[in-house]
Amino acid sequence: MATKTELRRQELRENLIAIAERTIAQKGLTALRARDLASEAGCAVGAIYNVFGDLTDLVLAVNARTFHRLGADVAEALADAPQEPVEQLVIMAQAYHRFAAENHLSWRALFDVERAPGEAAPDWYLQEMGQLFTYISDPLAVIFPDYAPQDLALLTRALFSSVHGIVLLGLDEASAGVPPEDIDRMIALVLRQMTGKV
Repeated sequence: MATKTELRRQELRENLIAIAERTIAQKGLTALRARDLASEAGCAVGAIYNVFGDLTDLVLAVNARTFHRLGADVAEALADAPQEPVEQLVIMAQAYHRFAAENHLSWRALFDVERAPGEAAPDWYLQEMGQLFTYISDPLAVIFPDYAPQDLALLTRALFSSVHGIVLLGLDEASAGVPPEDIDRMIALVLRQMTGKV
């Protein structure tokens, strides 16, 4: 059974994650400051570092929630998708775009969090990315049944990178050059062209 100290620590942890999640969603990753977090949480700045190693650890905890929401949105979109694998890819990619557009600053934090040079991503991050890649690789395996596993894995990452780049640039109004309403069409055109289903 958890002690009072452990319960308080867990409560502070959840409170800090909720505050950081809201701050990132509203103002972006750069707005996250220990002093502001402590003030809103009603704790000393040092208490944050008793719960998290540093602010990067806190951001990663927020990102874990964001990844879960992204995965749930993609899974929900696929639940009503046709069995045709190319259309599954298109629907999935458009769901990814929709999530990024509706949760832009939280989505950006998934990829903008700083890590020390050479430091590997945490296991949960790799697992969440692996789940997203599975959503892509399953229909690809149907489209390209003769591909070797290594080539299928590379193609999966290539498709994700392509869609991610389209969404990233498309949501950056300064550099996009593509009206927001055309991004889904662009994604569909690229995916159908890459899979030979134009």
